[in-house]
Amino acid sequence: MLCQRCKKQEATMNFIELIKGEKVGYNLCAKCYAEMFGTINSSLDGDILAGLFGQSENKRVRSCPVCGISYSDFERTGLLGCAACYDVFKEELMPYIERIQGKVTHVGKVGQNAREQDLTRTLSKLQEELEKAVREKKYLAAERINSKISEVRRRISESGEGDR
Repeated sequence: MLCQRCKKQEATMNFIELIKGEKVGYNLCAKCYAEMFGTINSSLDGDILAGLFGQSENKRVRSCPVCGISYSDFERTGLLGCAACYDVFKEELMPYIERIQGKVTHVGKVGQNAREQDLTRTLSKLQEELEKAVREKKYLAAERINSKISEVRRRISESGEGDR
């Protein structure tokens, strides 16, 4: 049977995938399969063949212990398998992340300075205190807290206008 993609070489690979509940199959030659899906990687290759041909432990391809994806899979697809991959492939990923993001450390939300963040936290805390005071029927305390909330909201709106 000829390859369904190039229609030149003999199909040696059969690939079946499930698309919207229907099985779709491809009969491909090794070259077309490698171009579409990458080279064939077997978990046995690293163990058995490395021993047979005398490859050292450190020449084996590293893979994530959680999802099993290898770094070569990431290079081929541009996708990682799980959150643990970031730790496993940290050394290799840092140059990519730095080139794309410009930094490798998280600096917080854009547009909010530290003062505004502090005011937002204070507002949230005061609103919780107000709810507690009303629940406990401490209306004088609730009135004082409400005044503080108004002041914090005013300061937040002032700091937001200064940024524009």
